[in-house]
Amino acid sequence: MRTLGAGAGAEDRGRVPTVVGASAALAAVALGAALILLPLALPVIVTLAGVGLVVVGLATVVGADGTGRHPTSARIAVGVALTAAGIVVLVWRTASIRTLLWVMVAALVVHGIHTLVAALRPGTDGRVAGVFSGAAAIVLGLLCVAWPVLAIELVRYAVGAWLVFVGIRGLVGLVWRGGHGSPPTAPGSGSGPAPGRRRGRTVVAGVAFVVAAGLAVGSAFLLHGDGRPAPNAFYTPVEPLPGEPGVLLRAETLGAGVPDGADGWRILYTTTDPDGTVVAASGTVVAPSGRGTDALPMLSIAHGTTGIVPRCAPSLSPTPFVDGAAAALEQMVTVHGWAGVTSDYVGLGTSGPHQYLVGQAEARNVLDASRAAAQIDGLELSADTVVWGHSQGGHGALWSGQIAGDYAPELTIRGVVGMAPATDLFALAEATKDEVAGKTVSAYIASSWNEVYPQLDLAGHLNPGTAHGVGEIADLCFNEQDVIAALLRGSQIPEQVFPDAVLDGDLGATLRENSPTGPWPAPVLVAQGLADPLVKPSMQQSWVDGRCAAGEPIDYRTYPGLDHMGLVAADSPLTPQLVEWTLARWSGQAPTPTC
Repeated sequence: MRTLGAGAGAEDRGRVPTVVGASAALAAVALGAALILLPLALPVIVTLAGVGLVVVGLATVVGADGTGRHPTSARIAVGVALTAAGIVVLVWRTASIRTLLWVMVAALVVHGIHTLVAALRPGTDGRVAGVFSGAAAIVLGLLCVAWPVLAIELVRYAVGAWLVFVGIRGLVGLVWRGGHGSPPTAPGSGSGPAPGRRRGRTVVAGVAFVVAAGLAVGSAFLLHGDGRPAPNAFYTPVEPLPGEPGVLLRAETLGAGVPDGADGWRILYTTTDPDGTVVAASGTVVAPSGRGTDALPMLSIAHGTTGIVPRCAPSLSPTPFVDGAAAALEQMVTVHGWAGVTSDYVGLGTSGPHQYLVGQAEARNVLDASRAAAQIDGLELSADTVVWGHSQGGHGALWSGQIAGDYAPELTIRGVVGMAPATDLFALAEATKDEVAGKTVSAYIASSWNEVYPQLDLAGHLNPGTAHGVGEIADLCFNEQDVIAALLRGSQIPEQVFPDAVLDGDLGATLRENSPTGPWPAPVLVAQGLADPLVKPSMQQSWVDGRCAAGEPIDYRTYPGLDHMGLVAADSPLTPQLVEWTLARWSGQAPTPTC
C-alpha cells in the first residue's frame, strides 16, 4: 500500500507541471494571437506582452516549455528572470516605453540564449530546432533595440509570434511525452518524437529564424539613409567675411538638374544671424538662357524642410530645383522669363547650426540671397520680387515679407505666397506631437534649437527614451532616400518628443515668437491641401481667421483631396493658379483677398 501510495503521489506530482504547462501553453497562444490580430492601444500591447513573459517564465520554471528537459537550476533561473521581467513590465507603469522595451528585449535575448545552450547540450532532442528558435529570439530582441516605437509594433507582432511559437512548442512537447511529464528519450533509444514531427518542428523554427534574419537585413538597409557626401570646399568662405550682408562671395555654374532652356548657379554669400553676426550661406539661382540685358523679374524662394545638417543643402542635390512648386518655377523661368533665387539657409551647405523654423534667420537668409544673386556676372535682376515658400519655406516666405521693409528696404516685395506654410508653430507641434511626421519635425527642432536657444536646455527636457531617436533623425536629411530613414526613425520614438510641461512652458513661448503674424507690405496668398496630415487644415484655418481678424487681407485657397506634397505637384490645380497670381502681382492687378 505504501509503495502504491508513493507511486500515486509521484504520478500526481508529475501531473502538476503537465497541467501548469498545458495552461501556460494555451495562455501563451491566446496572448500571442491577441497581440497579432486585435487592434490594441499601446498600453494594452505592453500589458499583454508583460503577461506573456510571466506565462512563459512560469512554464520554463516547471519544465513545461516544450524543450524536453526537466527543470534544472539554470532553467529555473531563466524562468524566474522571464517572470520577473514580465512583472516589471506590468507594475512599472510610470517608466518610459523605451525602458520597458529594454526589459522585454533583455527577456527575449536571455530566453534565446537559454534555448541555444539547451539545444547544444549532449542528448538534446530537436537540436537544430532549438538552435533556430534560440537564434530567432536573440535576433528579434536586437531588432527591438534597433527600432523603438516602430519596435513596439515589432514587439507586438514579434512577441506575439514568439508566444504562439512557444505555446505550440509546449503543447507539442506535452503530447510527445504522452501527458506523463517525462522528457523525450535521447536519440537512438527507440522512442521519442517521430522523425516527421521532428522535421516539422525544425522547419517551423527555421522559418522563424529566416524571417527574423530578413527583418534584420531589411532594417539595416532602410535605416542607413543614402550616405550623401559632405559639402566641398565651395561652401567654406575665405575669412574674414565682409562686414555687411548680401555680398556675393563666389558663384559657379550648375549643370545637373537645371531645366531645359535655363542656366543655373550655385552661390555663396553673406547674411546675418538674428543677433547681427555676419555669416556665410549658400543657395542656387536659375534664370532663362535667352535673357536679354533688361532686369529680370525675381522670385525669392524659401525651400521646405530638407534636414538640419550641412549635407542636406538643396544646392548639393543632383536635382536642386525640385523643392516645392517646381513645375510652377520652371514655367516662370522658361516661359515667362523670371529668375528664381533660393537660399539653402545657414547650416545647410555651410557650417551651422541651421536655425530650423527660426523666422528671423530664415527670412534674412532668403532676402540676402536675393541681394547677392544680383551680383552674378551677366545676370541683371530687378529689385522687385515675389516670395514663394512651401512648408518650412512657407514659414520663411511669410517671415521674409514681414521683415523685408526693415531688413532689406532696397527690395520691393510685390507678393508673398505660403504653400501649406508652418504658421502657428505651437499649434503645429501640439497637433502632431504623437504622429510620426510630427515626431520627426520635433526631433529637428529639438536638435537645432538646443544650439540656437541654449537657455531652453531642450536636450535635458526631452521625454525619457526619446534622445536616441532625436539624435539619429538630426543626422538624416528629409529628402531622397534619407527621408525614408528619417520617418522610420521618427516611428521609433516611443513617446512625444517634448513633455506637455515643456511645450506649455518656455519652448511653447518660443514657438509662438517664431510664428509669423504680419503685417505684410504686399498681397498674401496662402494655399492649403485639405488632406494634409502634417500641416493640419484646421490649424491653418484658425491662423488665417486670426490674421483676417487682425486686418491682414489674405487670399486663402483650399484644395480638397490634396496632401502636403500633392499640393505642389505638377498636376495640382495650384500650379497654374500660382503662376497666374504671381504674374498678376507683377502687372499691378488688384489682389483678391478672401477676408
